[in-house]
Amino acid sequence: MMKKQLLFTGLLTLIMFFGFAQKYAYINSEYILSQIPEYKEAQAELDRVAVQWQKEIEAKFSTIDSMYKRYQVESITLPDQIKRSREEAIIAQEKAAKDLQKKRFGQDGDLFKKREELVKPIQDRVINAVNDYAKEKGYAFVFDTAGDLTIIYADPKWDINEQVLSKMGISVNRDMDE
Repeated sequence: MMKKQLLFTGLLTLIMFFGFAQKYAYINSEYILSQIPEYKEAQAELDRVAVQWQKEIEAKFSTIDSMYKRYQVESITLPDQIKRSREEAIIAQEKAAKDLQKKRFGQDGDLFKKREELVKPIQDRVINAVNDYAKEKGYAFVFDTAGDLTIIYADPKWDINEQVLSKMGISVNRDMDE
């Protein structure tokens, strides 16, 4: 009797374990995004805007540098009041340039906002496709190997990158990527 109960309990535990077993999959969001033409275009636009803004800021700092060099040469012969006035002008220009730099490239700056405008809708499409595919296939978790998550080993049979791209209507010619 005791053996039957133990066997039954063990069998029940085994059934419950397999019944509640979770399915896992993984993606590489960088790979998926790199296959989306709109993402490549958005990245190119961000790069173009960043270069333009960086040149604008460099031009301001170059002007400040010229003002300072001119001030150094002329400061010997300038009256104190004019010296102070020029120093204040240089400091004000430098502050304005640093403020512009922060406005363009700061934590919530223009580049961040532009990235949100151009890239976030594409990332949202990827997330929605992953969510839909995971729900269809019954995955409990989908990991992203592109982020800080460290996965030492991943069985390729759980890689759903191609299925996510397919869900988004994007076909990938694997021969061209390799």
